[in-house]
Amino acid sequence: MPLTDAKCRSQPPQAKLHKLVDGGGLQLWVQPSGARLWRFAYRFAGKQKLLALGIYPSVSLAKARQAREDAKSLLADGNDPAAEKQRQAQARTDAPTFRRIAEEYVAKLRREDRSEATLAKTEWLLSFANAEFGDLPIREIAAPAVLKVLQALEARERYESARRLRSTIGSVFRYAIATARAENDPTYALRGALTQAKSTPRAAITDAEKFGALLRAIDAYDGQPGTRIALRLLALLFPRTGELRLAQWSEFDFERGVWTIPASRMKMRRSHRVPLPHQACELLQALRLLSTGNLLFPGVRSQSRPISDGTLNAALRRLGYAKDEVTGHGFRATASSMLNESGKWHPDAIERQLAHVEANDVRAAYARGEHWDERVSMMQWWADQLDRLANESVARLPVSQRVARGDMAGA
Repeated sequence: MPLTDAKCRSQPPQAKLHKLVDGGGLQLWVQPSGARLWRFAYRFAGKQKLLALGIYPSVSLAKARQAREDAKSLLADGNDPAAEKQRQAQARTDAPTFRRIAEEYVAKLRREDRSEATLAKTEWLLSFANAEFGDLPIREIAAPAVLKVLQALEARERYESARRLRSTIGSVFRYAIATARAENDPTYALRGALTQAKSTPRAAITDAEKFGALLRAIDAYDGQPGTRIALRLLALLFPRTGELRLAQWSEFDFERGVWTIPASRMKMRRSHRVPLPHQACELLQALRLLSTGNLLFPGVRSQSRPISDGTLNAALRRLGYAKDEVTGHGFRATASSMLNESGKWHPDAIERQLAHVEANDVRAAYARGEHWDERVSMMQWWADQLDRLANESVARLPVSQRVARGDMAGA
């Protein structure tokens, strides 16, 4: 008589193994311990054999019956179900896992000379994926498994990290597809499934008078001399903070007045030349007297390691500027805004100086010039402008305050 779920559940264990028969070779073995195991009894090549189909109730009665029919189909084709199960298990063991493909992908990025910061960020993101499905064959990972990992980050309100993780996982899958070890990218189906992170622009001062006050505060900074010079160079040259922190003396040509940042340190992996106004050269020469190694800004504890990423922002906080007022990266926004507002310089020259890459592929194909001569003039104008802003404090004070300071004497 065929089994029912009620009978599978209610059959009490006995002192010895007890077998319940469903028919067609399907059996439920009730162990003395109470465990219930599905078995399929069959004959192959004249021998009696058994195929394990799983544990009840994890494998339901309906699923066990389907497994029995699948095994019968294999027998009808002349195949041994047990041998086929072993072959599939071996194929699963040999199949490349997500973790293995991810490691290959990171190694590829390293061969492409991606920055250590980029590599560390990628490995950190992939650690979330590896914890969930890193040891699964990459072909078996579907969109729901990926979404589970992403939603775990969203539950912690790490919306931007979730978005970047989806992109990074997708890159691993596309690498697997390119190397013939996967057929599809499950992250493609997750477009629009994540919470859109709110874009928060980097804090920056774009008012000329307020920026002049910041420059004066920097000049009066009483911390490490190197940190003060770094802040002044951020204002003068407006590089990305990482480009400045890791700068080496070998990159500077003082005779020609050029700082050449290697591609390995640039965000877009292209070398970048920065014209040096005479104010920057003077600061660098003063810094050179303090330097003992190749790094412009070595850390306090080690001459071979640069200052940390937070050093410059910490200095700004020490000067009394909150993180929602100005950041190290915000000097770029300041320069961009004020240079464009001046109306003196071609927007392309400003963009080239910021090391931005044209988003429009067609336009980028034609806009290959560096606008070098204009950028040289622009950077010297910008440095002179900063000098004027830093020295305009007295002129901007009300007359009554200037009299009180004694600045009107002799007027």
